[in-house]
Amino acid sequence: MSTETSLERILVPVFELNEQSRLLVEFASLLARDRKGELVVLHVILVPEGESLSKAARDASTLRQQLDAFLREYQLNAVTVQTEVRVAYEIWSAIWETVTQKQIDTLILDWDHRERPGIQELLEEHLTSPPCNVVLVRPAEPLLKKGWKQVRRILLAVRATPESVLTLRVATLLASAVGGFITYLHVIEPGQEALESELLAAYLPVLRNLPFVSRSVTTHGDIAESILEEATRHDVLIMGAPTRIFHKGAWSGSILDHVLQEYSGTLIVVKQRVLAPDIEEAPHVQTSWRERPVSVVVDKWFAENTFHSREFADIEQLVALKERQNLTISLGLPALNEEETVGKVITTIKTALMEQFPLLDEIVLIDSGSVDYTREIAMDLGIPVYIHQELLTRYGAYHGKGEALWKSLYVLNGDLIAWIDTDIKNIHPRFVYGILGPLLREPRIQYVKGFYRRPLKEGEKLIAGGGGRVTELTARPLLNLFFPELSGLIQPLSGEYAGRREVLERIPFFTGYGVETGMLIDILTRYGLQAIAQSDLLERIHHNQPLPSLSKMAFAIIQVVVRRLEERHKIRLLEDVNKTMNLIRYERGRYYLETVEIIEHERPPIVTLPEYRKRRGLPLETEVAKKPT
Repeated sequence: MSTETSLERILVPVFELNEQSRLLVEFASLLARDRKGELVVLHVILVPEGESLSKAARDASTLRQQLDAFLREYQLNAVTVQTEVRVAYEIWSAIWETVTQKQIDTLILDWDHRERPGIQELLEEHLTSPPCNVVLVRPAEPLLKKGWKQVRRILLAVRATPESVLTLRVATLLASAVGGFITYLHVIEPGQEALESELLAAYLPVLRNLPFVSRSVTTHGDIAESILEEATRHDVLIMGAPTRIFHKGAWSGSILDHVLQEYSGTLIVVKQRVLAPDIEEAPHVQTSWRERPVSVVVDKWFAENTFHSREFADIEQLVALKERQNLTISLGLPALNEEETVGKVITTIKTALMEQFPLLDEIVLIDSGSVDYTREIAMDLGIPVYIHQELLTRYGAYHGKGEALWKSLYVLNGDLIAWIDTDIKNIHPRFVYGILGPLLREPRIQYVKGFYRRPLKEGEKLIAGGGGRVTELTARPLLNLFFPELSGLIQPLSGEYAGRREVLERIPFFTGYGVETGMLIDILTRYGLQAIAQSDLLERIHHNQPLPSLSKMAFAIIQVVVRRLEERHKIRLLEDVNKTMNLIRYERGRYYLETVEIIEHERPPIVTLPEYRKRRGLPLETEVAKKPT
């Protein structure tokens, strides 16, 4: 089985090939489509007890053909669909057999009391502790006539139960598929304030990152009446199975009974598969489900905000998008002693993205004090060159890539700004158009990170996947621990990224190795997860750093994460003495310590500098302006 809240393999038993079955299959396909899932449509032929099952062979053959034709009529080609016809003496044995053999994550059932008055007894008998997730759908008359596409307003009623994460996933997938909007309703019952407040605290950060949540409502009082009152203004009501954590008779309860009797709209009831075999294990389950709401957001973000550079290989189309939006694009090249590779980087990108196709309006080299021929090579190729130590001299100069990036905002002119490193040995235009493409295609996206395979070079040999050691050993573990919304980023430290000027100019920049980590955290905090995307740039071959350098890089990244944690929790964790690091050195048969100072200085948002505002034609005083540090 997959994880508890997975919806990747969905089973839909259909009892008749009619309009109601069509609605159920269509609903299942909407949920599976978002995750490129697999849909199994099951029809069970019941054989009277005592008769040979083989007698149903002809009926099974006929029904398979009818079922295939039924599904072809509705063109469910957006997901992988399997049809299954089983012959059995009892319907539930056939359903559970299919769940086991097909490794089903979620079972979707038609739940119509009018047609099947005995369904409640079946639920109590067979679905109290289901081996997979269960979603019951009771369609209303308008839905039968117009289908799911007419759904716009979805009410998500959530309480502190294990079903909360799954109901959120179902609501989000439905809203995404039909273009609807979710109202999040949280009802606090007297005596349950502590538990419900904990749920609300876990969900609020998640809701801010869900684009389909248009309202959030919290009320106190009678749960059923509160749900019914709010549901009258919505097309669909989604709620969890009425259970206090886990207990027998999990499908019964006064809340659901009351809603069923009084609510005439489309109702969807969700129950998460039970992991604990008995009540004694419930406390373990009870503590674990509260940690998971963020995974719903990250999973959805990864599916929708992970791009591939080949999607944007039609550069002419990107130019048309750029011109249609009246945008200008700048490429900044931060460099320090890169004479070996900088010429090929400039020539490749300039030829493809300025001369053959006018995607870029300018390429600028931002040098950090090279002592080789890096600057001369760039100037010979017609590229403007700036030395970051000579820019904005009033504010001094720090060492580090982050300082160069911050000051490059002052001299770059584009509405969209891309940066790539200048040590790329296998340079290709995709390193630029791959990170600009999502910004040109999706106005909601504000910042794009590149990712790629990074082989590690040992002598003359390349070890596939050996690079990115600081990413995997420091950056991603820290982000997973403290900023889990960013846990879906494959390479948060990559040197290829692009963003909109109005975002980049309003966030601070750390001056050294921690600049990429700080940018991600600050964009997440200010603009939300949906503003960030990532793009697959295939493979990147470059200079691999020795371990002592990687150690310093990791030390700087940890400083940045700690700084942001200090701001979040309003406490001081890092003293000045912590900003020196003892490096282990070895020479001539002896070890010794070398103490180095590694300080991640923080530059303010550059839009707060009067020089920048004057250069950009902005008013000198605004609500975001403050004295720079």
